[in-house]
Amino acid sequence: MTIQADELRRELASSQPPAVLDVRWRLDRPDGRPDYLEAHIPGAVYVDLDRELARHGAPADGRHPLPSAADLQAAARRWGVRDGQAVVVYDNLKGLSAARAWWLLRAGGIVDVRILDGGIRSWTDPGHPVESGDVTPPPGDVVLAPGGLPSVTIDEAADFPARGLLIDARAGDRYRGETEPIDPRAGHIAGAVNRPTTENVGADGRFRPAAELRDEFEALGATAGTPVAVYCGSGVTASHEIAALAIAGIPAALYPGSWSQWSNHPDRPVAVGAQP
Repeated sequence: MTIQADELRRELASSQPPAVLDVRWRLDRPDGRPDYLEAHIPGAVYVDLDRELARHGAPADGRHPLPSAADLQAAARRWGVRDGQAVVVYDNLKGLSAARAWWLLRAGGIVDVRILDGGIRSWTDPGHPVESGDVTPPPGDVVLAPGGLPSVTIDEAADFPARGLLIDARAGDRYRGETEPIDPRAGHIAGAVNRPTTENVGADGRFRPAAELRDEFEALGATAGTPVAVYCGSGVTASHEIAALAIAGIPAALYPGSWSQWSNHPDRPVAVGAQP
């Protein structure tokens, strides 16, 4: 699921280097290209989350609907990804945006996709080299096959708490309905439990140890044999929660539409407060 900076540097110097994707994006600053152009890992290709890792849809689809399989494959080939090649993704947001690329490529059938643990700072702080400007690689030939990771629809998300554990990965105040800065309604899906994605990482932006993550998820109800699904605001940071669950050895499905889709359907009930 993750790779350390020293290991990535060794792999980049090998005869079979991974494709490296720079997925810098933040909700308040979605265009990460200026930072990428200023300095990035040598050979890394910039990936536009809003345009390449999502498609544009109606509000009822959510803010970041999944791209079609054909569009994602075309984008991966633009990034230079070759069939059978490993992929490393990184950002400057503790992996929260890079995890979207991780999930999509894993869901598309690429087995070896890893998140650079600690992001770009884990590369630059030890003094590893960077380069500036754009990178346009030779076109890749990767073939994606949907179905590598599970997802649930809005109807399946509604029924999920009756048969498993539905995790809301947003901040606690948004889960409780105390504030909603983006979406039409405040609150959460009834039956969902709250565990903010930010709790997956330590102060250094790296994922916390697997045993710690496992204990916390199990305390929420992610026990053996219990189906788990995750949502967030728009399906981006929920991918990070799924990566953390995977590190803990717990498989989980993504609700891609997440709260941005749910809250745009007036017929869908909304729960508020600290209880599921």
